[in-house]
Amino acid sequence: MIMRIAPLVLSTFIVSNNMAQKIPDPKPFANTISDQSLRKHLFVIASKDFEGRETATEGQRKAATYIENHFKSIGLLPGNHGSYQMEYPVYQDSLLEANLSINEQSFKYQEDFDLILSNYTSTLYPEEVVFAGYGITDSSGDDYQGLDVRGKVVLLLNSMPSARLQAQINNGAFNPFGKQNAAQAHGAVAVMIIQNDFPRKEESRIGHMYRNPYKETIRPNTYFVSEKIAQIIMGEDYADAKKGIIRPKRYAAEIMLDFRKAAKQLSSTDVLGYMEGTDLKDQLLVISAHYDHLGKRDSVIYYGADDDGSGTVSVLEIASAFAKAKAAGKGPRRSILFLANSGEEKGLWGSEYYSNHPVYPMDKTTADLNIDMVGRIDPNRNYGDSTNYVYVVGDDKLSSDLKPISIATNKKYTNLELDYKFNDPHDPERIYYRSDHYNFARKGVPIIFYFDGLHHDYHRPTDTPDKINYDILAKRDKLIFYTAWEMANRNEMLKRDIPLR
Repeated sequence: MIMRIAPLVLSTFIVSNNMAQKIPDPKPFANTISDQSLRKHLFVIASKDFEGRETATEGQRKAATYIENHFKSIGLLPGNHGSYQMEYPVYQDSLLEANLSINEQSFKYQEDFDLILSNYTSTLYPEEVVFAGYGITDSSGDDYQGLDVRGKVVLLLNSMPSARLQAQINNGAFNPFGKQNAAQAHGAVAVMIIQNDFPRKEESRIGHMYRNPYKETIRPNTYFVSEKIAQIIMGEDYADAKKGIIRPKRYAAEIMLDFRKAAKQLSSTDVLGYMEGTDLKDQLLVISAHYDHLGKRDSVIYYGADDDGSGTVSVLEIASAFAKAKAAGKGPRRSILFLANSGEEKGLWGSEYYSNHPVYPMDKTTADLNIDMVGRIDPNRNYGDSTNYVYVVGDDKLSSDLKPISIATNKKYTNLELDYKFNDPHDPERIYYRSDHYNFARKGVPIIFYFDGLHHDYHRPTDTPDKINYDILAKRDKLIFYTAWEMANRNEMLKRDIPLR
């Protein structure tokens, strides 16, 4: 439930909480956050030279170097045991060879069959195939009932009946790997799924990157096969199967399924700039953003100016403001880690790695203020002042201190409209779970996530730096700076009195 705070409490919260030690005036340093400087940084970060900053690519490494050099230039210390960067491994598969034959008749890759690169290297020679209809096991029934497919290859129809699909969606049980999971549960060694979109366009033989090469369980290798192959195996029975007349059956056939790949180890890095505090230096505040984006697709660059170039340059500018304060003898009481994560677009990889290998203890980390997309206006926000808002996510979770600080700081300094649209636990976009702050929250660290909304250029090559509202970006950054100032200087760490959900 959203906490309501009386105006008198709002106006006195910060003062009363810090009577033991007066906090210096942050305004002179907040005012150094400028739209001109943000623009200068972003036209570099989201430039053609950085090629969309995809994780584990040269563009990402260039961005990491730029961020590191900025941290050095303003006097931040290396945040990872003498290094500004924290390296973590990334893996990527490449297809070496794929072959499929039936009764000594060979078929061509992507003309009559396709596969997924998460398959494991193997050569299989089954002498029969088991047709198992749609190959689904769910609350509506089990297509494998009465079939023994242990050690067998199963042949399946694509998709599933619409009523059954809708039931899975309604029950929250739909899984895109449901067919493979069911085949695995019944002991099959490979799955052949019939599809009607062959031949296919020749695609790259380089697979998606992934973080963890170790698997709890190994799914059966998956092949997508043409109707021509289905007809060779099933004969006239395939025509009935297409009409929904499902008769599970074993078919004798000498089949060869050959798949070979190479797994290459790559690497990526988070960039860590550290500012040591004064009397509370053993405690830490984290200010984070991810600097990676989607890279290039068929030579088209996805610039990622808002997502999350805007957050990246915000961290740089907020760090500069704190560095000026420290140079003036008014540095923060708590230490601050300025954390630029990579791998967010792949699945929060960088922040996951840091949270699992923290340089600074999580129980001494008072909060994470995470910034992801703060440079644009939400075109779907048709209320309030769209030039003077920011979406705030997570400030009512984990700590009852967070929301009062956020509201009071905003009221005292910036007067932005704090919009909680995406803070709803029932938010269909599930924004709370989709950026790097969540890896701190899952470790119990209170978080606030700052966000501008989803716009038409989201995850498109048209997300370019010329479309950023730099004056609005600067004002949002000042709110984050003021909030960070309060959290870095208050007497007590934030309470952790609300369970994670």
